[in-house]
Amino acid sequence: MADLLLALAVIATGLYAGFMLIFQTGVMPALARLSDDRFVPAMRRINEEVPRPVFLVVFLAVIVFPAAALAVPGEAGSGTRTWLVAAGLVCAALNHLVTIAGNIPLNNALASSEPSPDSEVRAAFEAKWNRYHRIRTALVLGAFVLLVGAALT
Repeated sequence: MADLLLALAVIATGLYAGFMLIFQTGVMPALARLSDDRFVPAMRRINEEVPRPVFLVVFLAVIVFPAAALAVPGEAGSGTRTWLVAAGLVCAALNHLVTIAGNIPLNNALASSEPSPDSEVRAAFEAKWNRYHRIRTALVLGAFVLLVGAALT
């Protein structure tokens, strides 16, 4: 059972890390090229579309599966594996903390900024959001690498 849970943790974390990396390397650079009056509504629409059931399941699975893999007894002598899974879980949890404390409040401020000029809205949003996103992308990529390492031990 521990092996299955670890495999599910690797899959979920890999999916989430891929999503974050594509957003970092493709979506945000493309949006950066838009004018303020196109960037702001586009980012609002993205923020409305992303937190749908499939995303939320993966978002939660990144925490649930590694935690479950730690809770279920594994093979004897798998101390390294346990530490790698625990470290991956810590990285994933920190990713979620950055998302909840950093990106989501910015998303909410963007959503409620409708009457403000797009140039001011973008100036208050984009650089901060991207900074938080780089941090959380690095954290989830670290979680993925650690969980893959655990699966290979």
